[in-house]
Amino acid sequence: MEKEFLYEILDSTKDVDQYVYNVIIDMLKREKISDCIEFLEKVQNHQNYEQFFVLVQNLACSDKQQWLNVVNSNLKRITVIIKKIIEHDFNKNNYSTRIYTESRDLIIKKISGEKKVAEFLKFLVRLTAFDNKFLQCGSNSLNLLVNMNVDLREQCFENIQIQNTSLIGANFYKCDLGGSQFHNVDISGINLNKAYLCNCKWNNLKIHELSKLDCHSSIFSVSFSPDGNTLASCGYDKSIHLWNVKTGKKISQLKGHYSSVQSINFSSDGSTLVSSTDKFIYLWNFQIGKKITKLQGHNGSVQSVCFSPDCSTLVSSSFDQTIRLWDVKTREQKSKFAGNNGTTYSACFSPDGTTLAYGGVDNSIRLFDIKSGRQTCKLDGHMNIVHSVCYSPDGTTLASGSFDYTIRLWDVKTGEKKYKLDGHIDWVNSVKFSPDGTTLASCGKDKSIRLWDIKTGLQKFKLDGHFDWVNSICFSPDGARLASGSSDKSIRLWDINIGLQNSNLDGHNKQVNSLCFSPDGAVLASGSFDNSIRLWDSKTGKQIFRIDNHTERVNSICYSPDGTTLASGSGDKSIRLWDVKTGHQKYILNGHHNGVLSVCFSPNGMTLASGSADKSICLWDVNTGQKKFQLVGHIDWVNSVKYSPDGMILASGSRDNSIILWNVNKGLKHSNLDGHYQWVNSVCFSPDGTIIASGSQDCSIRIWDIKTGKQKSKLNGHRNYVNSICFSPEGATLVSGSADNSIRLWVIETGQEKSKLDGHYNWVNSVCFSPDGTTLASCSTDYSIRLWNFKTDHLYNSLQLEFISNDNNKLSSSCQDQFTCLSDVQREPQGKSYSDNNQKSLITLQNNTFFDPGCNNCNCLDNSIVTIMLISQYPTLQAQGAKIIEGEFVTHQDVNLKSLFISKGSYILEGQLIAQQNAIQH
Repeated sequence: MEKEFLYEILDSTKDVDQYVYNVIIDMLKREKISDCIEFLEKVQNHQNYEQFFVLVQNLACSDKQQWLNVVNSNLKRITVIIKKIIEHDFNKNNYSTRIYTESRDLIIKKISGEKKVAEFLKFLVRLTAFDNKFLQCGSNSLNLLVNMNVDLREQCFENIQIQNTSLIGANFYKCDLGGSQFHNVDISGINLNKAYLCNCKWNNLKIHELSKLDCHSSIFSVSFSPDGNTLASCGYDKSIHLWNVKTGKKISQLKGHYSSVQSINFSSDGSTLVSSTDKFIYLWNFQIGKKITKLQGHNGSVQSVCFSPDCSTLVSSSFDQTIRLWDVKTREQKSKFAGNNGTTYSACFSPDGTTLAYGGVDNSIRLFDIKSGRQTCKLDGHMNIVHSVCYSPDGTTLASGSFDYTIRLWDVKTGEKKYKLDGHIDWVNSVKFSPDGTTLASCGKDKSIRLWDIKTGLQKFKLDGHFDWVNSICFSPDGARLASGSSDKSIRLWDINIGLQNSNLDGHNKQVNSLCFSPDGAVLASGSFDNSIRLWDSKTGKQIFRIDNHTERVNSICYSPDGTTLASGSGDKSIRLWDVKTGHQKYILNGHHNGVLSVCFSPNGMTLASGSADKSICLWDVNTGQKKFQLVGHIDWVNSVKYSPDGMILASGSRDNSIILWNVNKGLKHSNLDGHYQWVNSVCFSPDGTIIASGSQDCSIRIWDIKTGKQKSKLNGHRNYVNSICFSPEGATLVSGSADNSIRLWVIETGQEKSKLDGHYNWVNSVCFSPDGTTLASCSTDYSIRLWNFKTDHLYNSLQLEFISNDNNKLSSSCQDQFTCLSDVQREPQGKSYSDNNQKSLITLQNNTFFDPGCNNCNCLDNSIVTIMLISQYPTLQAQGAKIIEGEFVTHQDVNLKSLFISKGSYILEGQLIAQQNAIQH
């Protein structure tokens, strides 16, 4: 009954005129009210406020009484409703916890899509800025809004107080959160791009990303000290770096190696650090930063070093095909084992110190008894190099990570495989057990970190953030943190007990291959390696429905020009046509003998073209589902097909490195465009049909003249395959997505790169513009879809900051339109504006003279294209262009998140503002 009662309360808000909420908020702010209910009861029929109501609406006298009657009626309704809410369990307990999952899901099911109810929930959130009695119901309301995918972008949430809730994946793009207070809130994966974060007090935060430590070279290995306070890292720069885990600051640097450092490990007593490089092993007293000794004996690069549990012995594995045991006290070699018929990459002691496990190039793992030196077991199953092995803390299970993309768990006693863990899409570089043995972490060449449940063998969740190979991972001794080191020259610290494992976010669970907007721009369709097609509300990111009829990956999707039909091409060799309204299949088109890689409707919607790995192109009658033509000419897979705007020409790009233009009426080849020297992955006509662009595995984009068939220009910039290209609707810009993880925008007229958009953590597989050209969509091998703000505001483009007042409360800014804004740093995002044609700008901020050094090429606060929406089961914190002045952002582990915000592209302005002010005064 309680659950139904809450729904009934919320349902009654449908009778409230939603514009009254803003009127109430304005009154509360104006009168500085702290007891909202008492104030609302007083204000009803109070003549002192009639003038205010009328002024707010700017009404004529004739409408005054009618308007006042409406306002008073609404105020009475709202007062009754919020009184009920305050007394309800909804205002006493945290509805984001698992205990309330059923209640929350039922509420969402009943109120989802009700715009008036959503506006009331926003109103409850805003009331927390004035009256502490609304803290929990306001916090629960924000949680419901996030879970319902209500559009919260560009909202004013000034001074709100949120506590004891989860906001995982919340989208606060361009929101005013100035003066807000968050306590005990899970902010994992929230979007704060271009948000205003002045004087915020966020503490006891929960977030799975803790910090990013920037290094000067690729990181090959990371290791926590036994007390968990220090993190050691090593890599290509021939040195070891020691970091303070809490602050993220570098403590010291150990130099003395003559080549890259491959591996490091702390002794369990914390007295010694071991490192390996080239043919040598070094022992260090890390506390004083001095080298103790150098161990010699290997004839090849030492890939792995590890202490025994009692710290008396050291094991090393090398490219010289041997494993060696060393006495730590005497520093002498104790014994030597032959490797796995080749290089041994990893060696590990059992927890009791009696057995040694190692893996290498022969794809096997071998177990040796240390006393006798005899092999006790050989574990076979991997199909490629075994790069990492690790014992569980209780010694019963051995984990192995391989270049065959898999992880295997082995029963140590029987030698039998317990589980095969699939998920990584490239080499697995490292595996590590958590201290309690319940979780296995893995990382790899696919740039991801994955956490696995040891009992079930299932993936718990995936951590994205690195932009290159993740080479090493390590749990902190208490198991609360995970450190990861990458070839992207960074170390990241993660709180693995927080965040996404308890979320239920929509998104594909494998790489996303193709995107397409509906003709009206309201819906975005996506196709994935998970064999599904999904339709998303392009405004909120909410999944509309999911189609699972394909039996293999979906490679390409395309809307019909009238928006009623969606076509999909799949690795199951079929093309399917879907009714967009119902999600039902209209036709299945069979005829290709291999996977369908690309589909495209003709401009009149009557014909569908398809390109296949069977090297052919088929043209299909959309009304009958019958094949009209089969175009044969390519000698390898046809990766991309596109119609010209007039529908007369079809362009195809192929693995044979060529582009062919076809006369679709005759079904004959029109001409060839040759120039690429690797696969052509994508082709696209300009909106006026005069040029065609092509993207290739040779990392280039080429622009061709349709009439002459000659190359007009070549666009270079991508550092890896160009997977997808698309013209903006007006034809002035070309967008490209690449295997270098980036999206680039190009000026067609000049061929110059306009912008580079970073955000995806793996290959960008498809890019497309919304029909109105204001939004750019991209999808990736990182399983995510991103929407970007292609059109930036003129005000943000022209903003130039000048100075801060002596009391640090007023911020002055001048713009190209010669208006100056005074902003109250403590409370108001914008105060008065006035025009002064004679005013001269005191400071023009250019070339990083103002911003933090981490912000590159920032000439103004908001002149950037950022992600306005992320659709993913594994979202990461985004804060590009967020403006932070004063305030605090601290986790429940007492980690200051400002360095993380900076790494995400935020502007930490307080220090720079004061420095600029001092420069002006002196």
